[in-house]
Amino acid sequence: MRKFLLPAMLSALVLLIAGCSTGDDAVAQGNTFQFVSPGGQTVITYAPDERKPIAALTGEDLVTGQPLSLSDGRFADKVVVVNVWGSWCGPCRGEADDLERVYERNRADGVEFLGINLRDDRESAKDFVIDRNVGFPSIYDFPGMSLAALTTPTSVVPTTIVLDREHRPAAVFLKAISDNELDEVVKRVAAEPAGSV
Repeated sequence: MRKFLLPAMLSALVLLIAGCSTGDDAVAQGNTFQFVSPGGQTVITYAPDERKPIAALTGEDLVTGQPLSLSDGRFADKVVVVNVWGSWCGPCRGEADDLERVYERNRADGVEFLGINLRDDRESAKDFVIDRNVGFPSIYDFPGMSLAALTTPTSVVPTTIVLDREHRPAAVFLKAISDNELDEVVKRVAAEPAGSV
């Protein structure tokens, strides 16, 4: 059984990493990567009554090495933007400043950000955070175990997920994201009444 499981896991990981793209079509990106999202969408939104909580999201803090979890107090009752990234991913480098601007602009309104650094050399990832003055923490997830716990489409890098205050996905971006595009969604979700269903 194990001899079949390992190749399947490696194949899935190769497909995930191959998805690093700026394309607008999540059905076909690049010459060899095929990923099908619901209806081929790169932006998926969920109405409050359609949202389901995500699984526990935990791991090791990229910078400090300490445990980091979505259940930590700093994320309680807050809108949380989860960004899956790698220093090796060009679109991730391109969107880093946009993410930081949206984070700084909205954190006073009960918004937090949490990165998931995937398949990266730890020192390169730390350099990325320092060079770009990233102010929010990231889970260091070389093997993709934290990522696998998510119940939303996350098969491309970068992926950005906006969770509502109950930590249910309100929007998923299967592409690099711009400041204006993310800011609009974050403000809308942050303005939702508490406990909206």
